[in-house]
Amino acid sequence: MFEELFAYPTVLHRHREAPWATERARYLAHRAEQGCAHPTLLRLASALLLVARELDASPGLAVPPEQIAVAAERWAQRQRRRGRARSPRWSRGRFVQVATQWLRFLGRLREPVTAPAPWSAAVEDFAGWMQRERGLSLCTIRNRRWHLGQFLGWYAPQGRPLAAVAATDLDAFLAALGRRGWTRVSIATSAKALRAFFRHAELRGGCAPGIAAAIATPRLFAQETCPAGPPWEEVQRLLARTQTDQPRDLRDRALLLLCAVYGLRASEVVGLRLDHLDWEREVLWVPRAKAQGRTQPYPLVQTVGEAILAYLQRVRPRSARREVFLTLRAPFRPLSPGGLYHVTSSRLTELGSPTPHRGPHAFRHACAMRLVAAGCSLKVIGDHLGHRSTSATRLYAKVDLAALREVAALALGGVA
Repeated sequence: MFEELFAYPTVLHRHREAPWATERARYLAHRAEQGCAHPTLLRLASALLLVARELDASPGLAVPPEQIAVAAERWAQRQRRRGRARSPRWSRGRFVQVATQWLRFLGRLREPVTAPAPWSAAVEDFAGWMQRERGLSLCTIRNRRWHLGQFLGWYAPQGRPLAAVAATDLDAFLAALGRRGWTRVSIATSAKALRAFFRHAELRGGCAPGIAAAIATPRLFAQETCPAGPPWEEVQRLLARTQTDQPRDLRDRALLLLCAVYGLRASEVVGLRLDHLDWEREVLWVPRAKAQGRTQPYPLVQTVGEAILAYLQRVRPRSARREVFLTLRAPFRPLSPGGLYHVTSSRLTELGSPTPHRGPHAFRHACAMRLVAAGCSLKVIGDHLGHRSTSATRLYAKVDLAALREVAALALGGVA
């Protein structure tokens, strides 16, 4: 691997003769297979050479994180004394990152062994039950687990078992969320997840009876808030800014069009696979996030099809992965919902948009409000958005304020 990176004999000799030469070459070959560019591999090879010299450990032994931290601090301080770095922070962080990833790849990082939490079995049982018995989507399960993790992280320092949880503990936790700035809707979502977990735990005999029923939530009103999304004119301006030949713009244009034209959820966009694109019949098959195993066909709109095709032909790296959207930088992996959020949020920020919500769901709302303004029925809007119930679509009936004002004017025309 070194021969492919270095042409000068002295540099090649330096890398060959330094400690851990075989291990460093293996890791560089691995990163090359992941798609790392040649300049990236050169920088990584230099960093690995430094790490191998500073660690001063036998290649056959596992290295603990504490040893990595000591070597990183020693190197960072040396860099600062030589005037090559103002602060040791960056040098220290880079050293730890490279050393940790390399040693983990070799299987020679002595990872700290942490005992599983006493309630981990109950959490896994709850997650499996939600999937098997309730048929909930993976997104819903992941969200409930996250909220449950927030509570357990708050509860753990008390050193009490899960069976000892009392209603007062849950009240104190929800109150703590309010002091941290959570909104009533977010607190209610957390309470809903906790209620589901403790209801399940009660059936399994894992907690005191009546805990789930005692969880109090903030009062919410039906259809309390209107869906918040950017106006359609703003969406058009945003899409116009992506009409360039830059790789980032080509990928982001395809992503934004899927969110805005079809109103897809984040998990549905990142879950698209190459076999979901039927180019011959011009059909897009969308895997619905809230209906496991079900896909919904959409006509592949020409603008969307051209954007996806441009991304596939000119930007998407060669990969055995079947997901449509991959990261722009190596190691290439499927785009995550968080990565999609970064795309929409950064784009709206660059545009100077005042909309408070900047995630992919904001474009789903923008799509729905555009359909409402166009006079589409709630049934048509619900089918387009993939709603299983009309109650989910009814929320958008109150966003067309202009039409409601016209109705009010007609109704009150002869009264005033």
